[in-house]
Amino acid sequence: MKPWGNLLKDLKEGNNRTKWMEREPYAYWKGNPLVAETRRDLLTCNVSDVQDWNARLFVQDWMLESQQGYKQSDVSNQCTHRYKIYIEGWAWSVSEKYILACDSVTLMVKPRYYDFFMRSLQPVHHYWPIKDNDKCRSIKFAVDWGNSHKQKAQAIGKAASDFIQEELKMDYVYDYMFHLLNEYAKLLRFKPTIPEGAVEVCSETVACSAEGVEKKFMMESLVNSPSVTSPCALPPPYDPPVLGALLRKKANSIKQVERWENRYWENLNQQH
Repeated sequence: MKPWGNLLKDLKEGNNRTKWMEREPYAYWKGNPLVAETRRDLLTCNVSDVQDWNARLFVQDWMLESQQGYKQSDVSNQCTHRYKIYIEGWAWSVSEKYILACDSVTLMVKPRYYDFFMRSLQPVHHYWPIKDNDKCRSIKFAVDWGNSHKQKAQAIGKAASDFIQEELKMDYVYDYMFHLLNEYAKLLRFKPTIPEGAVEVCSETVACSAEGVEKKFMMESLVNSPSVTSPCALPPPYDPPVLGALLRKKANSIKQVERWENRYWENLNQQH
């Protein structure tokens, strides 16, 4: 993977190459299904001779990719479908921010794990929630809804990519790391000391032993000087009523989607 700052620019260029309305009107996923049962379950939603759940799913063979120089793994070239599926693997998946940055509607299979920015995202505003216990029907409804409400669907994809481009700039990520380490430091009940015989690690000791692409990306992501501005101010924690209202809003949005989905399938069954 390229350094995040460079990759953000590539993703933006990739979005501009294929506008949302020109993209394939299906849900796309490419990944390794062997790492989790939920991913193997997702593969049952793939298009076949007898069923089309509006999903176009591809297995990623990382061993083969590594031998071929990762030519088919450029995430900035994978923004070609109107909808992209995010599903966890062993745990949280690194693919999350790349999918959200694509201008496509992120179809998020109900997650169990959270990235540091995830709780800022709102269902039906930044992404579309997908049931983890009824994936195929959930995906089919989401794509049919989006293709019937193109402007609203396009707005969901744009809200997510705008969030990634604006809120996840490296300057803000470093601010987050700064505050995180400082907050952890406040919890320490002892004074840390450098152990006898410890060796100091610096940029040179990390980068000098690296080779090829690994070294190239390390050098590209190297921060050469301190920031000229102070880190952002850490906002105070939510008080319980505000936090409760935020969580209720999210839950209500997900329940609303489930009601739409149930009505969709009821109407479809009546027609047949």
